[in-house]
Amino acid sequence: MFMAQSDADAVIRVRDLVVGFGDRIVLDHLNLDILEGEIVGLIGASGSGKSVLMRSIVGLVPRHAGTVEILGRDLDVMNASGRRHLGLRCGIMFQQGALFSSLTVKENIQLPMREFLDVSQQLMDELALYKLKTVGLPMDAADKYPAQLSGGMAKRVALARALALDPEIVFLDEPTSGLDPIGAGDFDTLVSVLHHTMKLTIFMVTHDLDSLRNVCGRIVALANGRIVADGDLETMRMSQDPWVKTYFHGARGQVAFG
Repeated sequence: MFMAQSDADAVIRVRDLVVGFGDRIVLDHLNLDILEGEIVGLIGASGSGKSVLMRSIVGLVPRHAGTVEILGRDLDVMNASGRRHLGLRCGIMFQQGALFSSLTVKENIQLPMREFLDVSQQLMDELALYKLKTVGLPMDAADKYPAQLSGGMAKRVALARALALDPEIVFLDEPTSGLDPIGAGDFDTLVSVLHHTMKLTIFMVTHDLDSLRNVCGRIVALANGRIVADGDLETMRMSQDPWVKTYFHGARGQVAFG
């Protein structure tokens, strides 16, 4: 059985995680560490539990068993104040962006600020515009509604919302899904720049081979409810796990990596 690496600098530590729905076990005694400053790409087949794992780590999906620690704090023993403080240190970009259609771009970005900060509307407006600039969007996008945005712009707004509170850890769920290759490449570049400038730890659920090659320093493969391979791109390409071999040495993998 593959065991995830362990390190004293882990900012996310998952041990013996069990998650299921009804009689179906999705994550089966899974172990994983994410180290400070990493960009980790999580891969797996459709329905393998990638998004479930991410949501379990942040407490949005209940666990049957196991423990999750974020920034040294055990979620199970954390009180409301502790969870609120943790919410200030983590940002989440959900799959497809999950923007609220009835709110403007500015209002979407301000949602975490309204929940966690006690600041004036003027300051929130200034912060929202700064976050727009951070993700490379023009200031006139602030008063648009999600339906008026291109797919690439909507992704950037969702990222701006995830960065609204200047988090230390950012969770990205399929961030380039639905984007054309140029748009996806631009988004990957943005993530790399923000990782460097903001000193972020990034946990990215993805199926995008280009993102794995260009952005992720470490790749983790999920299959049969557990981590079956963990390492850099070369390590993954040498893996003997059947699913991982198919992923990296199949037709699409050959095109992407040669």
